[in-house]
Amino acid sequence: MRTLAASSTLSLISRLNVYKTPPSSPIFQFCHCPFSRFPPPSPRPLSIMASATQSSSQAVSPGDVNNETNVFQLIQAHQEKAARLPPVEEIRTVLDQSTRGMLSTFSQKHEGYPSGSMVDFACDASGSPILAVSSLAIHTKDLLANPKCSLLVARDPEDRTDLVITLHGDAVAVSEQDQAAVRTAYLAKHPNAFWVDFGDFQFMRIEPKVVRYVSGVATALLGSGEFSKEEYQESKVDPIAQFSKPVASHMNKDHAEDTKVIVQFSTSIPVDYACMLDLDSLGFNVKAGYQGNTFKLRIPFPRRAEDRKDVKTLIVEMLQAARSQIN
Repeated sequence: MRTLAASSTLSLISRLNVYKTPPSSPIFQFCHCPFSRFPPPSPRPLSIMASATQSSSQAVSPGDVNNETNVFQLIQAHQEKAARLPPVEEIRTVLDQSTRGMLSTFSQKHEGYPSGSMVDFACDASGSPILAVSSLAIHTKDLLANPKCSLLVARDPEDRTDLVITLHGDAVAVSEQDQAAVRTAYLAKHPNAFWVDFGDFQFMRIEPKVVRYVSGVATALLGSGEFSKEEYQESKVDPIAQFSKPVASHMNKDHAEDTKVIVQFSTSIPVDYACMLDLDSLGFNVKAGYQGNTFKLRIPFPRRAEDRKDVKTLIVEMLQAARSQIN
């Protein structure tokens, strides 16, 4: 595996979004600026309600204001220590949880030029993306003439500094003996894709050759690297990530205030709100707001989660710890 930056750059701290609208001025968007050079969005310095030396497990209160400490420096210090999956495991997990990407092929109509198509996909047990393609589609004709292609997947298409993965490989038709298993895997991610049984559709598998990633674009914390086919396929999909949607939906709908309290306790940042994005066995990711700024944070679990029930146990433990400190 070749990596151009430390694996910690895959952390959510490298994907900072900051939006501030000063009074009586046009809307300025300070997007993903390096912490050391972040321009104050207003005449009053952005401060936090906790000391830089304050423990991340200590509660915060309005009386703890310290104008010397920048909130982004506190975020950086917290995020550098936050537990997260190994890069290759995170890549494998993100691809497994994703369902749509940009397929690039060699154009047959415009020889020598690439062609791009948005496609739905689902990964099989080995991590290879499965496509359901129509013989009428241009990208299908391209692949039948030249199987070399790439699939680009963005974890958060709305955030240009979030993780972007490009899988390079060869597209091959799924064998007859694998049809049933592949169809089941595809429909598990796309249950309404009734067209897969149409006569002009077939399944194709992209057999990976190399998997590249980049994270932190337009920041000082750029991280990038690549994994071989063997490294990628030998890695495992995190078993807890599959519960991201139901858990995050439940927490955001019914326990938004609890999530905010946990984030405040974990980071020492008195965030105004925190929305859970996803989770894995080592923690969860949130989009949080503070004084008009929006950023993403990694919140680690006290220990590795073993199953979905254990996720609930850990979140309850974190909430109880936060509330006991506040009390």
